[in-house]
Amino acid sequence: MPNPFNQQVIEEFRANHGKVGGYFEGARLLLLTTTGARTGTPHTTPVGFYPDGGERVLVIASAGGAHEHPDWYRNLVAHPRVRVEDGVFTYDAEAVVLERAERDRVFARAVESDPGWAEYQAKTDRLIPVVALDGIEQDGPPNVNATSMAEGLKVVHDAFRRELVLIREEFKKSGAALGAQLRVNCLTLCQGLHNHHTGEELGIFPLLAGRHPGLAPAFDRLRQEHERIAELLGQLREVLADEQVEPGLALAQVERLTAGLEAHLTYEEEQLIPLLTPVGDPGW
Repeated sequence: MPNPFNQQVIEEFRANHGKVGGYFEGARLLLLTTTGARTGTPHTTPVGFYPDGGERVLVIASAGGAHEHPDWYRNLVAHPRVRVEDGVFTYDAEAVVLERAERDRVFARAVESDPGWAEYQAKTDRLIPVVALDGIEQDGPPNVNATSMAEGLKVVHDAFRRELVLIREEFKKSGAALGAQLRVNCLTLCQGLHNHHTGEELGIFPLLAGRHPGLAPAFDRLRQEHERIAELLGQLREVLADEQVEPGLALAQVERLTAGLEAHLTYEEEQLIPLLTPVGDPGW
């Protein structure tokens, strides 16, 4: 039977492109749809996740330290192909249960980020599994959770804004050493921004520039801002490569990136959203 609490979170998540309040406020959350191990019917569950520096994300089948695995875990073991909604994109993924050595390494990284995971493990005799969700490549553009290109642009931008808020908060709580998971979170953000800007320069910029040649100066400025953001991302990666870096120094670089990126996103929205809205919005 549907869980009323989960259903409320699911509806709020979908209505607000991944942003929810209450218990999950400020958490990295996704919706995981699995196929029932016994029934074969789809089941959607809100699940916290960790970035992993690339195309995959990690979920932990803690069930709050219960003695049995959560239903969603048993489902994906039986049917590894799953559907993931992250608030911006919806995509199919292959669920891979991590083997012991990699599981222990990733779980330790999670515990360093949030000691609550160790408390859950201490409550149960079962080894709490860690699962990687590997996105499956698809033909065509990504499935953005938006009804128009204008809305899609804003949804993507707001996701970057939320992630930067989370990262800055994590830095403030990090103590004297920079944790491994926080480094991964930053590097994943860097890669995501790089991919987004590359996609814009190959897709939406040429499309709109062809329709609005008088706005060439605006597109020149946007490309220059992309170069500046790339410089800031490179500087952040360089800081993170130093194993002994003080969290305060890394946070200062994140703050510089945040200021530069927010100015860029705001200008881009001012320039592009009016162009996208009245042209029929061919969609993604």
